[in-house]
Amino acid sequence: MLDNVPATVLTVSTRCSRGERTDESGPLAVRLLADLGCAVGPVRVVPDGEEPVREALRTALADGARVVLTTGGTGVSPTDRTPEATGPLLERELTGVAEAVRRHGTAPAAVLSRGLVGTVGSAVVVNAPGSTGGVSDTVAVVGPLLGHILDQLDGGDH
Repeated sequence: MLDNVPATVLTVSTRCSRGERTDESGPLAVRLLADLGCAVGPVRVVPDGEEPVREALRTALADGARVVLTTGGTGVSPTDRTPEATGPLLERELTGVAEAVRRHGTAPAAVLSRGLVGTVGSAVVVNAPGSTGGVSDTVAVVGPLLGHILDQLDGGDH
């Protein structure tokens, strides 16, 4: 159980940011992270694209989030650019965790996600697909690892 670890959820969706579609994956991510013990604020919704996502990530990290979970923008459509926005910010990529998320995916399309997982300073950044199933799969894999990852980032023993 994570003891009030500050967390931020970013929904990446141009349609949700315009109010044309209801965000379902972001609120689910908030609930799942809160169930793990994280202190999660309201979902921040940003449009697709590298710059809006990168700026939202920088803001979340600057605001003190130790866990930042994005939902959306990890597929192969022309506007899916969340990994491209995330990659340059990561100090260390946790490729094994991202691969485990894809393997855990229950939908055949789970393997199409290009989401990244990595660290920035003392924080973990996780890109989840924009579906509720993708968020559930991601948190199912990443959730049990978060305490250990954060402890390691704080200098804990292996």
